[in-house]
Amino acid sequence: MNFLFSKFQLRKLLLLTVDTTIVLVSCLAAFLIIGEDHIQFDRSFFTPSLLLLGCLTMSRLFFSTYNSIWRFADTREYSYLICADTIGFLAATLVGGFLLWAYASFLFLFITFMLSLVLVLCSRIIYKQLHHYNRHYERGHKDVSAIQIAIVGAGHAGTMLLEELQSSKTHEYAPYCFFDNDVLKSGSFIRGVKVYNLEKNMLNMLRSTPISEVVLAVPAITAEEQQRIVDICLEAGCKVKIYASPFERLNKNPGMDKSRKLNIRDINIEDLLSREPVSLDLELTLKLIHDKTVLITGGGGSIGSELCRQVLAMTPKKLVIVDIYENSTYEIQRELLANSELKTEVVVEIASIRDTQKMEHLFARHQPDVVFHAAAHKHVPLMEDSCDEAIKNNVFGTMNVVNAAERHGVQKFILISSDKAVNPTNVMGATKRIGEMIIQSKQDSKTEFTAVRFGNVLGSNGSVLPIFAKQIALGGPVTITDKRVNRFFMTISEAVQLVLQASAMAERAEIFVLDMGQPVQIYDLAQNMIKLAGLIPHKDIEIQEIGLRPGEKMYEELLTKNERLKQTSNEKIFVEHGEEISEKELLLKMARLKEALESMDNDTIRKGLKAVVPTYLNPENVNGAQEKTTALEMAKKINA
Repeated sequence: MNFLFSKFQLRKLLLLTVDTTIVLVSCLAAFLIIGEDHIQFDRSFFTPSLLLLGCLTMSRLFFSTYNSIWRFADTREYSYLICADTIGFLAATLVGGFLLWAYASFLFLFITFMLSLVLVLCSRIIYKQLHHYNRHYERGHKDVSAIQIAIVGAGHAGTMLLEELQSSKTHEYAPYCFFDNDVLKSGSFIRGVKVYNLEKNMLNMLRSTPISEVVLAVPAITAEEQQRIVDICLEAGCKVKIYASPFERLNKNPGMDKSRKLNIRDINIEDLLSREPVSLDLELTLKLIHDKTVLITGGGGSIGSELCRQVLAMTPKKLVIVDIYENSTYEIQRELLANSELKTEVVVEIASIRDTQKMEHLFARHQPDVVFHAAAHKHVPLMEDSCDEAIKNNVFGTMNVVNAAERHGVQKFILISSDKAVNPTNVMGATKRIGEMIIQSKQDSKTEFTAVRFGNVLGSNGSVLPIFAKQIALGGPVTITDKRVNRFFMTISEAVQLVLQASAMAERAEIFVLDMGQPVQIYDLAQNMIKLAGLIPHKDIEIQEIGLRPGEKMYEELLTKNERLKQTSNEKIFVEHGEEISEKELLLKMARLKEALESMDNDTIRKGLKAVVPTYLNPENVNGAQEKTTALEMAKKINA
């Protein structure tokens, strides 16, 4: 500490000495400019010179200009210096006018002040530029192992990244150039780094220069623009990374380059498939959650755990996490309790939704105000072989939770549904459709029941992304069912945000449909993941078709042919207007399904499902005649 203190004081003393020398040199220069006819080299020279030197020094000390680290200086530091010198000059002028007017020449003081200010500013700027030049020279020229990078985006984020790179020694990146779409910036320089036009120059420059990595620093970039840039980079053989906001938490970005302490991470397939930021009515959502008791079934799963995170951020009074699988539930519990500012009571209940008595006990004990029902068996091929388990969990388990919620006065109940419930061709989808029917039958309940329907979420347990990633890591092949297959995708975070928003808007027995955007070809998804790994499809990694699995569709849907949509105040959320079902009719159907379930025969159970869900069809009858559509396109047709 003593060493650092003395070093800091020495730096201040050196800077003070330099500034004093500059003021004295400026005084001599002013004397020569004015001439001996107006001022003599005697008391009339020395008195105002010392007066100005004292006033300037006192003003600079008052504004703490000697406490600034000038190699990191920005507009604020330079502004403080100009203000300090201006006030010092005015003080010297006033003191000279009242006390020493016979000896002080205003012209002499003014010329000295202007010269010293210009020279002091120049000294700071030259010092800063020399410092940056030395850093750039050491990293870009002396260190032959430096990674030459191009920064896409010559805006605020790109400039922040450049400043971070140029001012830090803890990384091995050397900025080579900028790429930007703004033609007015093309050919200009930012801190010595040239800006090139992205459209005209990018591909050729990546091929003809030592650039090996490209960092995207455009926060507002669209998925389409990002995909186009990534394609150019991969074609040129360059790795692609993303510069995240300095305020982005590292724990939300496991791939963050922590060793170099930079907010740079590898680009991933989620970045390419993500869409425009979700616009939320936070006040409405907070009203639903804040200071309430919230119960989440399936809280240890992909959707359930993200629900827990986002719900907790809205400070409920109590958060009850219910799940049968203890390992993932324990992990989300540890994550949530690690928050030192936690104001919410977090309770974990290991329980099965199939257990009617346990559900009654939990609802009686915790008296939840809001329930999110995310617990479900969702793996399509497994449920084709275990029809009875799918029905026990997804149908009768849901009925248990719904009945317990209604009996114990829950204010709002939200079922997490799936696009596989639309014209289902598999057992899992059919059971999800029955879950929606249970919700639709509760028109007259005091509890507000609603369901939210959406497609696949990126990176969820059992989804194609982690499967493809493992296959690529093992050297392939990457297996897809069919080149023509497409699916709707949404990030987990976006899906949960929209679920919360839809839940806040829901009134009674409604089914909300989320706009999933355009469907994604699974074959294209596989190719992009291989390319992002720095490999070439069909050369380094093979892509093999293995055929559709039992119960799978060629294309997913969000609406049946008989359903209509109404757009809500949020452009990404729609309300479905389908056929309603009475509670009496539903109970009759459930009784028939229970009889079929007791047979323990998959064929009999499927017949029972078809009796309950008329839209449940064989996949062979659907795959040849499906139409590709999105909820948004359907809504536009209806509104038109």
